[in-house]
Amino acid sequence: MAAKSFPRAAPRAVSASALEDLVRKDERPEGPSVGRLKRRADFLRVAAARRKWAAPGLILQAAPNPEPADQTIRVGFTASRKVGNAVKRNRARRRLKALVAEMIASGANPGLDLVLIARTSTVDRPFDELRRDLQQSLQRTKAARKTH
Repeated sequence: MAAKSFPRAAPRAVSASALEDLVRKDERPEGPSVGRLKRRADFLRVAAARRKWAAPGLILQAAPNPEPADQTIRVGFTASRKVGNAVKRNRARRRLKALVAEMIASGANPGLDLVLIARTSTVDRPFDELRRDLQQSLQRTKAARKTH
């Protein structure tokens, strides 16, 4: 009786991780899997490696993964308050995440930890130029995958 008096809740939206599971394996990009860096200690370790390149649209820092058997590419994102207010920082991070989803699995060497740092121009820079900035940064830091 009580169940009839309460309206049924709307179904929940599908989360991003659940959406990834729905994508068929043959539709996923070639290359190693891509993970995330989330802990401050990982960001500091990558920065301490002193392997970085600053492009007009982003800064890329690279370091080898401390676990040699792990062949995933782990990526972290950051945007300081210099980029702008919260809306601009979030937009910059979303644009960097879209770049990573498009390029990193096929463009970077496995077994690396990468940190992408947003710059003020990340928010307004054309996406094609951001793509070129990331490609150039991968090559300059020797993180780009060798093509045969």
